[in-house]
Amino acid sequence: MRTTQLLENLEFHDRPYAQPLYVDEDGRVIRFMLQPGQSINEHNAPSSPFYVVVLQGQGIFTGVDGVERKFGPHDLLVFDKGEHHSVQALDEALIFVGFLHGVEGTRPGKVGGLLGNP
Repeated sequence: MRTTQLLENLEFHDRPYAQPLYVDEDGRVIRFMLQPGQSINEHNAPSSPFYVVVLQGQGIFTGVDGVERKFGPHDLLVFDKGEHHSVQALDEALIFVGFLHGVEGTRPGKVGGLLGNP
């Protein structure tokens, strides 16, 4: 078993920060940290559904229907494979974790264990 603390050692930057917590050929776990007002423009994950769990803060998430919806701690969002989506942090830091399926051809240099747990 591997473990990590999702709300420790947070890093905020001038732009939204996506920190890989775990990457292997079967999937990826990425922690996103946005300062108040920061946003991630519309994009998609063409090879995998994208599962989001909001840990802290409030954000506006937009899916394929273009409707902006507010989500916060303990909310689960599921974006279909290839579904366009975007996010904007509101008036506090927004932290969420995203989970993706593995992608065929994952580069060996990108494979790694959980942070803080070799």
